[in-house]
Amino acid sequence: MIDEILNSPYHASIETAAVLTILIFLEAVLSADNAIALAAIAQGLENKKLERQALNLGLVVAFVLRIALILTATWVQQYWQFELLGALYLLWLVFQHFTSVEDEDHLHHGPRFQALWQAIPIIAFTDLAFSLDSVTTAIAVSQERWLVLTGATVGIITLRFMAGLFIRWLDEFTHLEDAGYITVALVGLRLLLRVANDALVPPEWLMITAIALLFLWGFSKRNVEDSPEAIVPTENKEKAEVPK
Repeated sequence: MIDEILNSPYHASIETAAVLTILIFLEAVLSADNAIALAAIAQGLENKKLERQALNLGLVVAFVLRIALILTATWVQQYWQFELLGALYLLWLVFQHFTSVEDEDHLHHGPRFQALWQAIPIIAFTDLAFSLDSVTTAIAVSQERWLVLTGATVGIITLRFMAGLFIRWLDEFTHLEDAGYITVALVGLRLLLRVANDALVPPEWLMITAIALLFLWGFSKRNVEDSPEAIVPTENKEKAEVPK
């Protein structure tokens, strides 16, 4: 049966559909850690409307940069300096997150922005740094540029949807932001290992497993103030305040 399919005149179409499905799946899986990083960065605006605008505009710029990276991937892969810069940038974001001070005025770790235009390039370049890893994987699956471009387009759409969800979840779960930045550190370290010695780079299945475990930890504890038990009905609250 398989031989008949492979030898059929529709073999090329079947192969194209299979490769495209794999690319879309890879983009969706590899977008999870990217999405939480972008959501956490957008929170630096501390205004929900501006956060959504920053994600929308930042990902438009990111899409243009990602397309440029795909079209020049063969050239970019010849220079390890790009991966080194991407790795150092991601690790800088992680360092800034874990060393920043949280206070009553700033409940957000990591970069803080006073204006929308400050957040947009950070979001775009963060996606570009992640793309140095994901685009290499996509190129390894298929040398057909149009397939990789299609996968990247779906990936950006998926990324925007997932980042929107993570913006909400970051306020609900205690460990989620830290888990997200640890995954950013893993991607940065992976890029560093690729620069140092490609043989030391961990396989994709190991990275996906580690990220999945980190996300399980990230969703393991809900903030008390966001839990249903913590919400006291107004009537009961008023009754409780009435002195006996």
